[in-house]
Amino acid sequence: MRRFLLNLFRLGVKELWSLRHDPMMLFLIVYAFSAAVIFVSAGVKLEVSNAAVAVVDEDRSQLSARMIDALAPPFFKTPVIVAAEEVDRAMDVGRFGFVLHFPPDFEADVLRGRAPGLGLTIDATVMVQAGNGAAYVQSILLQEAATWLRQKGIEAQLPIVVTPRIWFNPNIEGRWFSSIMQLINSIVILSILLVGAAVIREREHGTIEHLLVMPVSAFEIALAKILANGAVLLLAVVLSMELVVRGWLGVPIAGSRALFLLGTTIFLFSTTALGILIATLARSMPQFALMSIPVFTTMLLLSGNMTPLESMPTVLQWAMHASPSVYFVQFAQGLLYRGATIDIVWKPLVVMAGLGAVFLTYATHRFHVMLSRSA
Repeated sequence: MRRFLLNLFRLGVKELWSLRHDPMMLFLIVYAFSAAVIFVSAGVKLEVSNAAVAVVDEDRSQLSARMIDALAPPFFKTPVIVAAEEVDRAMDVGRFGFVLHFPPDFEADVLRGRAPGLGLTIDATVMVQAGNGAAYVQSILLQEAATWLRQKGIEAQLPIVVTPRIWFNPNIEGRWFSSIMQLINSIVILSILLVGAAVIREREHGTIEHLLVMPVSAFEIALAKILANGAVLLLAVVLSMELVVRGWLGVPIAGSRALFLLGTTIFLFSTTALGILIATLARSMPQFALMSIPVFTTMLLLSGNMTPLESMPTVLQWAMHASPSVYFVQFAQGLLYRGATIDIVWKPLVVMAGLGAVFLTYATHRFHVMLSRSA
């Protein structure tokens, strides 16, 4: 055991020394856990912001004017009044994202209890804004209608009054979500690339022959790469969480940060083992990059990060259960957003550890084969 630990220490120091002399990889780590998180959280907006709105007001009543005024910044730009015949041309050239149409006698029909309809034309080429914007417009108009009826003393005519309660993100701040998810994306990509590049670098620089004459096993070499590169990424995650996510962006963390680091450590174990496995199948750095791209792209897009896993086809849902990213997203969202405790999130941790053990076992076998061929 003493020899095993000493070998791990020496091999780990060698990995850190190699990384220290790789300025491009160091720059990539710093960028991915700082600037990339800030840029994505500031630039990728899931909520509606400054959407262009046009209004066709054939009613010109107090109620229609009130509703038009409610469509205000920062969600919408100041509405532009247009004629009905201008709508098609304006939508064709992409001038407006939404066009709201008030029919004649709209206010009078509301007062008579006739439930008149409003027309809302949406440019669906911008998918997120179209879907969320429609919900925003509907919510704003219903709220203004209810307030107006209350002032008229006839709110009781409404059969149902909806009182929404928003949990975990009361102001629906997009950066609360996108910053954490980008942090997870950076962990997935770099954990695979960093340790895989370390293996390929050994082969391309010819240092793999030096390892063959040392009294070390393939398991020790692979585990040392996982521990050394994983430790670097874990430090980057800690600094990014504290300085960028909580400090710069002001995103509150609901759950235990120590538990998050434990889960991140287990996840890094599984993804770095996967990186070594991919590297043993590749013969050069370009080939490793081409093999890695579809792997981590699939892990990111189908992890439940942006799209709920339940909305995917059943076959994909079953297939993605072999990916540790699915369980890490479940763990991170439950812990960081909802403040879940260990008794709630222990299952994803166990599954990630199991997948990591499977990847490491096969990666060690492949690594041993690779060393044998190089001998």
